[in-house]
Amino acid sequence: MPGLTIQTLLAYFFVLILVYVLFRLLYGPLRLVARVAYRTLLGAGLLWVLNLIGNLAGYHLPLNLPTAMTAGLLGLPGLVVLLVLQRLTA
Repeated sequence: MPGLTIQTLLAYFFVLILVYVLFRLLYGPLRLVARVAYRTLLGAGLLWVLNLIGNLAGYHLPLNLPTAMTAGLLGLPGLVVLLVLQRLTA
């Protein structure tokens, strides 16, 4: 290979190391963001189902980002907290 010099090989090696380091630095935070987004979507779905059933009993929880995150990240205890807060503030 006529254009492959030691400087070119060192540059390729440096770029590979840089990509590896960036991947290692960003993998944890991106995984955390993906996990929170997934659980927030699950919480929104849970609130939607609860609101469908809750219309029969006469209660309704707003479906927005804070309530979806509370329901998604805390699960059933989060739903109980949301219901109690709604009853206390109503």
